[in-house]
Amino acid sequence: MTKPEMIIFDNGHTLLYEPDWDSGRGNRELFKYITANPNGVTVEDFQRTVSEVFEKIQQIRESHNCEICARVGNRTTAELLGLEFSLSPAEWEIVFWSAATPGAVMPYADKMLDFLNENRIRTAVISNLVWSGEALAERINRLLPNNRFEFIIASSDYMYRKPSRVLFDIALKKAGLPADRVWYCGNSIAADVYGAHGAGIYPVHYDDRSVGVPSSSGADNSAPPDFDYLHIHDWRELIDILKKTA
Repeated sequence: MTKPEMIIFDNGHTLLYEPDWDSGRGNRELFKYITANPNGVTVEDFQRTVSEVFEKIQQIRESHNCEICARVGNRTTAELLGLEFSLSPAEWEIVFWSAATPGAVMPYADKMLDFLNENRIRTAVISNLVWSGEALAERINRLLPNNRFEFIIASSDYMYRKPSRVLFDIALKKAGLPADRVWYCGNSIAADVYGAHGAGIYPVHYDDRSVGVPSSSGADNSAPPDFDYLHIHDWRELIDILKKTA
């Protein structure tokens, strides 16, 4: 095992998780920013339409393994209901997401990133996500202010979703590194372990179930891989392994 020059991370239930998720709370917060409501839409009307629109988006995501940015759903909802908001598309995402859950750091993720920074191991993020990379960067930078991520890739900005190798190939081009000098860490065997391996990147399955509940995309029932990969349950394990790796 050779020490990597860069480690790329998944986000959800890998770096951060989302305790006490409440979409209704997020939509009620958005309602405060309405500047035009000619049809007298109530917050209940708004919540119902949002649910219908995003249920359709979720069906497409799952059936075609492609990404549709939340901004499409947000715009569709607003125009269906005749609503106008005093928010930019990015602000809409951030206001909703922050109210639905402020987010939290997975145990020792901050300490692990500090170790990588100190040892000059480059870092970045690839996440399957309906929220834009702009919204994801705001959340990561707020909760992990000492990060030195060179880039943050959200599938919503590219249409492709892991395990498609497209996002991994884009990341390698951004990094300017061959695949054999990069590790990828994530909580999903299907999306992260198989996805990274398919791009020639060494996979690390991060399997910490001590907090929160992994999303459906992370808690899969994929068969154990028949190729070499690392399986850890705590970020301190990664620190210890890297200390012993030449």
